[in-house]
Amino acid sequence: MTRLGRSFAYLWSSTAASNLADGVLKVGAPLLAVSLTRSPTLVSLVGAAATLPWLVLALHAGAIADRADRRRVMVSANLARAALLAAVTLLAALGTLELWLLLAAVLLAGACEVFADLSAQSVLPMAVSPDDLTRANGRVSSAQMIGNDFVGAPLSGLLVVALPAAIFGAPAVLYAAAGLLLLGMRGTYRLPAPAARGPLRADIAEALRYLWGHRVLRGLAVTAGLLNLANAGYFAVFVLWAVGDGSRIGLEPGEYGLMTTAFAVGAVFGSLLAGRAAAAFGEMRTLVGNWLVTSLLLLVPVVVPSPWALYPTAVVWGVAGAAGNVLVISARQRLIPAELLGRVNSAYRLIGMGGMPLGAALGGVVAEFAGLTAALVGAVGVCLAAVGLVWRALSDQISRPLTCKPTLSDISRSR
Repeated sequence: MTRLGRSFAYLWSSTAASNLADGVLKVGAPLLAVSLTRSPTLVSLVGAAATLPWLVLALHAGAIADRADRRRVMVSANLARAALLAAVTLLAALGTLELWLLLAAVLLAGACEVFADLSAQSVLPMAVSPDDLTRANGRVSSAQMIGNDFVGAPLSGLLVVALPAAIFGAPAVLYAAAGLLLLGMRGTYRLPAPAARGPLRADIAEALRYLWGHRVLRGLAVTAGLLNLANAGYFAVFVLWAVGDGSRIGLEPGEYGLMTTAFAVGAVFGSLLAGRAAAAFGEMRTLVGNWLVTSLLLLVPVVVPSPWALYPTAVVWGVAGAAGNVLVISARQRLIPAELLGRVNSAYRLIGMGGMPLGAALGGVVAEFAGLTAALVGAVGVCLAAVGLVWRALSDQISRPLTCKPTLSDISRSR
């Protein structure tokens, strides 16, 4: 860590703390919801609340990250969600926790996450030298994975049983620590302002034009949006399929947390193997193949509802999912000009993640009226359709490497 410098050390430490908080809240909130209601529709609202802010705020957060001091945005977002969750912890400790309060806490924490995450994606290149960027990204990714899945997920399963209020209290402390650690970074993290800066909507419009005019990025974004919509619907109600006496798999809350740990084990290997697989089979072919494998594996817990089938399946989910994420991020970094990276990334994530609250809500409604099996199998069908669409739309790109960063005028001529 020394070679990467003091500023990176503080950034890495903040990332580790905030992602551990994310892991506790991500798994703990649905488990708390299950303890309050067994309604699929109501439980699915937790997933919808967590992702709705990306639909509403992503474009503006990305544009603000290109204008403001990115470190200050991250500090403010982390301290804001720490204060929010501390207040909810107090109410939960007093025995006044209700489902509407849980949903409000998840929604507001998710709004802070949008600003923190989009600024974090852009601040790293300003904290380390270009030669150290790959090494620094690897360390940040490992911190995210360990915090979210290896430690945060199983910890949340234990906290739900032992001290439910700590599902909010532990993240509150960790987010506060993450915000304070960022104050140790030296220097300023604001891009040089252009001589004449237009309104915020002009920056957003430029990013949207670039993304929608680029055929490969557009195809990837739409496919990611459909896959995330379907996966949000699947996992919004999967906890009812997996956890509790009336579930098909019959896991305890702590065992459900271990499932995400199994996913993380696979994700470590997937991250390491992505580059080799792309070199051997081609980047786009590997990416689409990963999406296909991940989609088909969603059927396994439905067909074989057993812990012994679920845990190895989760490992392979992790391998394929992480490899796909690495390939998508690498493709975006190559295809988007540096001066548009923050804004186009936010536009991409709006399309890619914007459907998740709708998907979570739809999963709950389908499960409520047609049953859990219909909701889970229907989500798999949407995933397979999305993979088929991207294969057909980008078939001429499947077998050749992606080219770099065309200009806006090039994109206009290629439509």
